Amino acid sequence: MIEFLENIDRELLFAINGNNQPFWDTIMWWISEEIFGLPFYLLFVYLVYRVFGIKGTLIFIIVGGATIGLTDVTAKYLFKEFFERYRPSQNLEIRDQLNFVNNYRGGTFGFISSHAANMFGITTLVFLLLKKNLSKLWWLIFLFPIIVSYSRVYLGVHYPSDVFVGAIWGIFIGWMMYRILSSLLIAPKEID
Repeated sequence: MIEFLENIDRELLFAINGNNQPFWDTIMWWISEEIFGLPFYLLFVYLVYRVFGIKGTLIFIIVGGATIGLTDVTAKYLFKEFFERYRPSQNLEIRDQLNFVNNYRGGTFGFISSHAANMFGITTLVFLLLKKNLSKLWWLIFLFPIIVSYSRVYLGVHYPSDVFVGAIWGIFIGWMMYRILSSLLIAPKEID
């Protein structure tokens, strides 16, 4: 069963990574950069401000930062350092079959994806916090972490399972931090 799942994981990796084009290489490289998240973070802060005001926004910034910090640290020390699963780019069996942008290969271990955990963590926190005000736009909010996660597989530095489990972990941490944050915030205002 594990071998079957690993084969599916590799085939999905090859399908996504093998579909490279110079235009998409540039886009996926840019999406994978840390600075890519900045406009989304600013949008999240703005949306929280509109609902919870300045005090709620300041609390959100602290808890949101803690969410990203927690997902990042646990992805590394609880998963990557424990499981020691080589990234596809570091796997001697398959790395020569992959396409790399700017010869970027990431670190040694890739399970789970910190990018996926971080992005899904903060997005889940925002979604749960604002779901009453953004119920029709929830899918737009989740495009952000989905695109970032896809870029990591496209670049050949993560298997699809790395980003999938990273997303699940991020959603869990985001939910947990939402529980903490919701107990600290005052009641939301209605957005006009």
